[in-house]
Amino acid sequence: MKAFLFVTDLDHTLVGNDKALVELSEILSQHRQEYGTKIVYSTGRSPLLYRELQVEQNLLQPDALVCSVGTEIYLNHSDTPDAEWSDILASGWNRELIFSVTQSFPELEPQPDSEQRPFKVSFFLKEEFADKILPQIETKLQKYGLNIKLIYSSGIDLDIVPHKSDKGQAMQFLRQKWKFAAEQTVVCGDSGNDIALFAVGNERGIIVGNARPELLKWHTEYPADYRYLAQDDCAGGILEGLKYFGFL
Repeated sequence: MKAFLFVTDLDHTLVGNDKALVELSEILSQHRQEYGTKIVYSTGRSPLLYRELQVEQNLLQPDALVCSVGTEIYLNHSDTPDAEWSDILASGWNRELIFSVTQSFPELEPQPDSEQRPFKVSFFLKEEFADKILPQIETKLQKYGLNIKLIYSSGIDLDIVPHKSDKGQAMQFLRQKWKFAAEQTVVCGDSGNDIALFAVGNERGIIVGNARPELLKWHTEYPADYRYLAQDDCAGGILEGLKYFGFL
C-alpha cells in the first residue's frame, strides 16, 4: 500500500449509498493517516451548497475542495480560492458580457445567485431544447472572442466557464502540485460534468453503477482499460473500483 490521490464527485457518486459511504470514509481516513493519501472533492456545487452537504452527510474533511465545476480550488480548509488557479482562469473571461449575450435565449433560466460564481455562469436548460440551443449559444459567445466553454449535465444544468477550467484540469493542477503520478491517481464520477475527469489523462477512473446516460454513452464511445465501470451504486461502486485497481 502507498499514497494515492483520490478525486471524487459528490452527488450520486460519493453520496447516495449511506452504508457504503460510512465504510469508504473509514477506509480513506485510515489510508490518509497511514500512507499520506490525499482526498479531493470535485463538485458542481458552490461552496455554500457544499457545506450544506458536508454537514448533512458528515463528509470527511478533504485536503482540497474543487467547487463550481472546477472553477474554484480551496486548499487546506481555506475559505479563499487558490490565487494561482484563479490567475490561470482569468485570461479572456468576462462574466458580465456572458450574462448580456445569453439574455437573448429565453430557454435559459438563471440558476440561484449562490451558483453564479466569479468564473461560472449557470443556467437551467431543459433537455428538449439542449441540442438545438447549445451550439447557438457557443457560436454567439465565441463571436465576442470570449475564452469559454459550455458544460451541460444531468439533463438540466448548463455551466459556462473559462476554457481552461473543468474538473479534469483542476485535478491535473492538484496532481502536479502534489507530485502524484497518473497511475497513483483515481477519479470517480457519474454524470456529464465528470467526463472531464476521465478524459484529461490516463488516471484510473471509476464510473459508478448509477451513472447517467451521457457518461455511459461517452464511456462506450471512448473505451479505456484504465477506466472501470462499477456494478454497485455511489460509494459502493467506488469501493469496488478501488479494489479493482489495487488501491485497497
